[in-house]
Amino acid sequence: MTWFQSFFLGAIQGLTEFIPISSSAHLFLVPWFLGWQDSGLTFDVALHLGTLFAVLFYYRKEWIDLTKEFFKHGFKSKMPTYLALATIPAALVGALIEKTAETVFRNPLLVAVMLGLMGVALWVVDKHSQKSKDFKHITLKDALIVGFAQCLALIPGTSRSGVTMLFGLVCGFNRAAAAKFSFMLSMPITLGACVFKLRHLSVSDVNSVFVIGVLSSMLFGFLAIGGLIRFLQKQSFKVFAVYRVVVALIVVTFIFLRSST
Repeated sequence: MTWFQSFFLGAIQGLTEFIPISSSAHLFLVPWFLGWQDSGLTFDVALHLGTLFAVLFYYRKEWIDLTKEFFKHGFKSKMPTYLALATIPAALVGALIEKTAETVFRNPLLVAVMLGLMGVALWVVDKHSQKSKDFKHITLKDALIVGFAQCLALIPGTSRSGVTMLFGLVCGFNRAAAAKFSFMLSMPITLGACVFKLRHLSVSDVNSVFVIGVLSSMLFGFLAIGGLIRFLQKQSFKVFAVYRVVVALIVVTFIFLRSST
């Protein structure tokens, strides 16, 4: 892998991890379109470390406050407990179907179908949901619903941020609150995934390509978080829903053209 590929894929990861258009789909489809080789486990860890650092830094004040709250009140503290409980379902399911998710699910047609379906669902729910609750009014029921919904993100094309924002809207969150909870929920699940995969890496794997991937993913992830929060304070999810459907149609067309030649 070249430095340019590392930077480019890092930018894609950073942007699409937090914007609801599916990072897994784009990281699969871009090399597929361009004929690049699979980046492998090592680089996957680099990209997720970058987005982990991005969300930790962007919400650094919130994480410090939540840590203090947890050490002071333990599991009686509301938000740390909700985040922990919401992480458990996807963590368990991910551990059980890790190999399936990385092999069987990595299919262009499946990715296209999930991009399209989730795009339509996001459009419909965004249009008809109440959007009356802000971040501080999240309940245990809300956290569990969003947490179980996060399991769907194991299918490439679904989008972890997309499905958690979608079900945040279902629970009545306003758009910015749904996005914030989605972003904060990404920290524990991403941290767990990185720790789980780091055991397969050695010191020699941390080279210039690895570092560039981390930095690029972190930079663009940080920009994506702030940009999306500001965008959703005034705009809807419509543009992302349309984008998903358009990309799905392009992928299906591309599959058809390749199969007919």
